[in-house]
Amino acid sequence: MLGVVAAGAVYYTELLAPAPLKEARSNPDTPAAPQPAAPPAAAPEVRPAPAGPKPVAPPAAVEPAPAPATATLRIDSDVPGASVFIDRVYLGTTPLTAPNVTPGSHRINASATGYEGIAENIDVVAGPRDILLKFKEIRLDVRVDVTHKHGVGSCTGTLSASPQGIKYVTSHASDAFDAPLGDIASLDLDFLAKNLRLRLKSGKTYNFTETSGGADQLYAFHRDVNKARTSKDQKD
Repeated sequence: MLGVVAAGAVYYTELLAPAPLKEARSNPDTPAAPQPAAPPAAAPEVRPAPAGPKPVAPPAAVEPAPAPATATLRIDSDVPGASVFIDRVYLGTTPLTAPNVTPGSHRINASATGYEGIAENIDVVAGPRDILLKFKEIRLDVRVDVTHKHGVGSCTGTLSASPQGIKYVTSHASDAFDAPLGDIASLDLDFLAKNLRLRLKSGKTYNFTETSGGADQLYAFHRDVNKARTSKDQKD
């Protein structure tokens, strides 16, 4: 409070603080003050993918060529001009080609002058195939169960023959042998007596009979071995 002197009188005046400003009332007709725009959101950081091997496209599938449905046989022989039959059908003379042969089992027959004929089964598959007919090759594979008659007593075993030679296998060791075909001095069959007589060049002689009591197997053995011996002599 201040005292003021004026014309002999003292007056007191109250020094008042300025009244606080009243909060401005909102007026609906008064536009709102613009609000400051929010800053734009930061774009997410995009990191490059780590470098790696580039994918390789798989190779294009290749369709396999269709397999031929028939066979082509190219037939030759070690004796030129051999006559050839397949399933009893004459094809001609070697060398020859037989086309369009159906796959499966077939019978081939061939003949050449001065040689034993060839007859065998062949399994044919689709596609080309070379066949060589061997007339000069010695074909021999025979065996028979026999009894060898000694001067006193006998022994039993198996008599066999192949292109490599003739063999007698028995438990009687002193009678067993294995010799080349060229070591045969003589091979004779007495069909009525049912006896096969073999003499080796070493001088030893054998008398064989079939254990079955017959003579048919001895006959086949004698025939096939002598054919092989003849073929061997011609080849030599």
